[in-house]
Amino acid sequence: MAATRLIALHINKGKTVAQCLADRTDYAQNPEKTAKGELVTGYECDPMTADEEFLLSKRQYEHITGRKQAHDVIAYQIRQSFKPGEVTAEEANRIGYETAMRWTKGRYAFIVATHTDREHIHNHIIYNSTSLDATRKFRDFYFSGIALGRLSNLICLEHKLSIIAPQPYSNKGKQIEYPKPLTQREQLCMDLDEVLKKKPKSFEELVRFLQEADYEYKGGKQPAFRKKGQKRFIRLRSLDPEYSKENLEAIIAGEKTHREKTYSRQKHAARPQMSLLIDIQAKLQQGKGAGYERWAKVFNLKQMAQTMVFYENHKFRDYGELEQLAAESVRKTDEMLASIKADEARLAEIKVMKTHLQNYNKAKNVFAEYKKSGYSKKYFEEHRDILTLRKAAKQAFDEYVKEHGKDTPLPKLAELNAEYAMILERKKKTYATYRKEKEEMQDYLIAQKIAAVILREEDQQREEQRSEPEKKQR
Repeated sequence: MAATRLIALHINKGKTVAQCLADRTDYAQNPEKTAKGELVTGYECDPMTADEEFLLSKRQYEHITGRKQAHDVIAYQIRQSFKPGEVTAEEANRIGYETAMRWTKGRYAFIVATHTDREHIHNHIIYNSTSLDATRKFRDFYFSGIALGRLSNLICLEHKLSIIAPQPYSNKGKQIEYPKPLTQREQLCMDLDEVLKKKPKSFEELVRFLQEADYEYKGGKQPAFRKKGQKRFIRLRSLDPEYSKENLEAIIAGEKTHREKTYSRQKHAARPQMSLLIDIQAKLQQGKGAGYERWAKVFNLKQMAQTMVFYENHKFRDYGELEQLAAESVRKTDEMLASIKADEARLAEIKVMKTHLQNYNKAKNVFAEYKKSGYSKKYFEEHRDILTLRKAAKQAFDEYVKEHGKDTPLPKLAELNAEYAMILERKKKTYATYRKEKEEMQDYLIAQKIAAVILREEDQQREEQRSEPEKKQR
């Protein structure tokens, strides 16, 4: 399930366009929220310089068209939130990328940043309001938020996720059940979870972090905390045993692993079962009236008619040929999907290797000085970050040589860049073909299932016609 929202990003008062774009993209790519930047992807732009590339396209737009921006919308943001525990962060990022690509039709550059700092994984998708060719602006049409929600629901169904059940119009504005708010004890547990993510070195440092978050601490035999605005202190012993002082000290010392608790108050509807033809009898048993029955019969007849037109247009000789082509289409689609995933995995490997090569080259002079100093501890502490990155790169190179053989030289940056561009282009072409093949596959499967229903009904009618003379003789 994914809840979506489309937000127009405006120029803030007292700031330039460049400053506003930098603020939005920096927040979305916050390393603490995106697993140190691993959950950030981009389309037709480098996420690290997305704000500058967006700004350059706006300048090109004024130069090419001779028009100035008539409004203060500089970009658009899509927030896409998923049901807790339903998707992984990597899958959420892929779904966000697919949503952005289908929403913008590939005409606008965008970045997708997946945040994992909340109970629910969510995407921040920021796309430029100026097109890639710098000749037009994105048109935010009426009910665009509804259209985006429908697209997101469709993609969720394709990925076998649940969706938010549509609410009847008669029930809107008459909600009588509201999510139950978090209790003070649950809020304290959540704040303790956040503090433990900062990896305090001692219980005293944990207390200091909480004090910075507007908590008041009372020591003694029974440590207790009180947040600003609360009347009473909350003792740690009154919380879950996971948050006792002894357990917290053991977690800080690394003797235990902390397990966060979840406090979801949202009510989610189960994913609806998709059906091609309406089961009229089942609906009538649920209390549907005669009007609904007439509409459902007409709807089913239209679906059957469309299937027969599809059958004739493709000139199938029999049902077996349709079944065979449907199976072949499924096989092709699975092969393309496997190819896309393989390309994505290789792109990730190249990206990691490029980073190691760049870090190793940057540390070349620093390591030479470190070697001259006789591997001085003082020099190492002064250049710890860059020397640590070089060590990680050297370990990656050793693993590469061990995997590919001692005679295999390390790849060069130019070679990796060329391979990356080639694989990325191939992946884009394969994905475009995959989309078309997938739509065709869905048409085949739908036609196959409806044709099976039609044939079953025809067989039943023949059996009834055969049995009528026998009934008359009796």
